[in-house]
Amino acid sequence: MTANGWLQIGIYLLVLLAITKPMGVFMARVFAGEKTFLDPVLRPVERLLYRLCGVDDTREMDWKEYTIAMLLFSSVGMLTLYLIERVQQLLPWNPQHFVKVPTDLAFNTAASFLTNTNWQNYSGESTMSYFTQIAGLAYHNFASAAVGIVIAIAVVRGIARRESKTIGNFWVDMTRCFLWVLLPVSLVVAMIFVSQGMIQNLKPYDTAKLLNPQTVQTTGADGKTTTQTVTDQVIAQGPFASQEAIKEFGTNGGGPFNANSAHPFENPTPFTNFLQMLLIFAIPAGLTYTLGRMTGSPKHGWAVWGCMAILFMAGVLIAYNAEAKGNPLLHGIDQKVSATQSGGNMEGKEVRFGIANSALFATITTDASCGCINSQHDSFTPIGGMVPLINIMLGEVVFGGVGAGLYGIIVFVILAVFIAGLMVGRTPEYLGKKIEAYDVKMAMLSVLIFCLSILVFTGISVVNKFGTSSIANPGPHGLTEILYAYTSNTGNNGSAFGGLNGNTLWFNVSLAFAALLGRFIQHIPILAIAGNLARKKLVPPSAGTFPVTTPLFTFLLTGVILIVSALTFFPALSLGPILEHLLMNAGKVF
Repeated sequence: MTANGWLQIGIYLLVLLAITKPMGVFMARVFAGEKTFLDPVLRPVERLLYRLCGVDDTREMDWKEYTIAMLLFSSVGMLTLYLIERVQQLLPWNPQHFVKVPTDLAFNTAASFLTNTNWQNYSGESTMSYFTQIAGLAYHNFASAAVGIVIAIAVVRGIARRESKTIGNFWVDMTRCFLWVLLPVSLVVAMIFVSQGMIQNLKPYDTAKLLNPQTVQTTGADGKTTTQTVTDQVIAQGPFASQEAIKEFGTNGGGPFNANSAHPFENPTPFTNFLQMLLIFAIPAGLTYTLGRMTGSPKHGWAVWGCMAILFMAGVLIAYNAEAKGNPLLHGIDQKVSATQSGGNMEGKEVRFGIANSALFATITTDASCGCINSQHDSFTPIGGMVPLINIMLGEVVFGGVGAGLYGIIVFVILAVFIAGLMVGRTPEYLGKKIEAYDVKMAMLSVLIFCLSILVFTGISVVNKFGTSSIANPGPHGLTEILYAYTSNTGNNGSAFGGLNGNTLWFNVSLAFAALLGRFIQHIPILAIAGNLARKKLVPPSAGTFPVTTPLFTFLLTGVILIVSALTFFPALSLGPILEHLLMNAGKVF
């Protein structure tokens, strides 16, 4: 670890802190229908859209109607994306003449982009046409992000309102999220990215002659080896700066290139690398202040932000330390290797970014439900690679995805105040609302859905040939590859340990269902909590009320998050990355 690396991490955290309040205030004003500087341009567009779609913007919904509207909107979106993939060979903007996407892969991709997971069992530059990228995948980057944000806003309304049967109007919230929050920032950022060297065009792919032709040997299914000389390199083109902007700002993560944000067309400079990391946390961090502002308790919003920041910095510290130390088995083999490894583990990392920015990026992208990468998590040391895995296992609540981080951590807030209430022998209260059995049951149901999806699917995969045949590494690393896949999809993250071949019938279907369970089945109990809280009366604080605005609450919330995840996932982690770390120190690697 170096002083320069820690300086960059410190600057990032300070800039994130600086933008939290402005983002939070702006989103609170947007979803409350208050005046903003964009109103002269966007209000007429908003009114026109309501007239065209037949939306009554004065009518609000209860939690059940809000949930049904969200599910219908999402179902139509998934079906549309699936159809686009299946007939892309007939659609325009396909200069490379890509064929239709296979059935199971199309289903996986549609479910993945619908749920803000963006897991990719394919190489984008050799599978998806420009039309599919723009009309299908990029659209869902906006739509899935908007769904997450408006659910978080609905939950905050449920906390803030008293004796109310409604929590807002889904269609109004979605429209305002698109027009005021996602589109303006994405437009500006896309132009910044283009200025830094990202591509934005509809041209056919280019071909360049190699200065040094390469001889390649391949072995076919029949066991025969074929030797060929490669003299040309295909250079992909496409409308990717615009997709990159919402990919980061909407914490989507799925990129047009297989190398994702390690590719120079997706992440060309250190400035774009910093901006991408900032975009990933911008909305999740801002929503904590939105929570405090809309509920009338800004200190509570900052207490939640503090909990997230503690967990974030802990992850950065562990990952950076592990990668900076490198693999102990490489020290002392010979002078050359020892000198290289003394600089840390650079395997799978871009020299442009180095260890500090790779560890920081990996922590950020897995704290949020983003999943984009600027280094290969599969090449991290066992402990360094365990940090991204644990980040997702915490429930994607360390800032988390857009909206998902906030409503996810509110589930843990309810559990924390319930535990605090048990400690003092009083009915637990949260911002003037009594937390009762129904609220705790719904919160636990949300947590259990997440845990069961990960552990059940992983258990099935590791004891059957259709699961184990896809792993590239034996032993504990192979287990971690499968565990990471189901954790990533259930947590709607989308990053992966690259050693797993997920493009099989089993993994395409099961990972898709894991993503759908982690997104929509979890939404139902969370929205039920919002509806139940909205109906309650405010209770005046008393001597037994546990305050949710203090450092003590921040540490209690942090402890609850860690304990729930540790008790649930420690056995699996002990058989995977922890065992691999111990074996590495004993002289065995996988």
